Amino acid sequence: MNALARINWIARGGLAFMFAYHGLVPKLLWLSAGEQAMIRAHGIEQVQLFAILAGIGEIALALCILLAPRHRWPIAVAATALLGLLVDVALVSPGLLKEAFNPVSLNVAGLALCAVAWSAGRGNVRR
Repeated sequence: MNALARINWIARGGLAFMFAYHGLVPKLLWLSAGEQAMIRAHGIEQVQLFAILAGIGEIALALCILLAPRHRWPIAVAATALLGLLVDVALVSPGLLKEAFNPVSLNVAGLALCAVAWSAGRGNVRR
């Protein structure tokens, strides 16, 4: 495996871990108060159901990132989701942007991993 392929796998692994963890731990295993507050801020009444669906979606994206290594679309979906969720939090729950381990630091780091995976996989991936 050449250096770019290793870098691509490391970036994809980091992204997959990030999405899988955030789908599993604060949504499916222990629905966190923060997740509940963000869901309620959108006026969604079925908080538990929405959290379950969001968690499943995040885990599915993590699996796609890992199981479709020759395709770039999971990276594009991840980047779009990270950017969209960051804008969403800024508009709906701006107070979270100043908290420790906030969406700015997490999503910008995730976007950086997307950029690394996209760039490192350029020679051996399909759109």
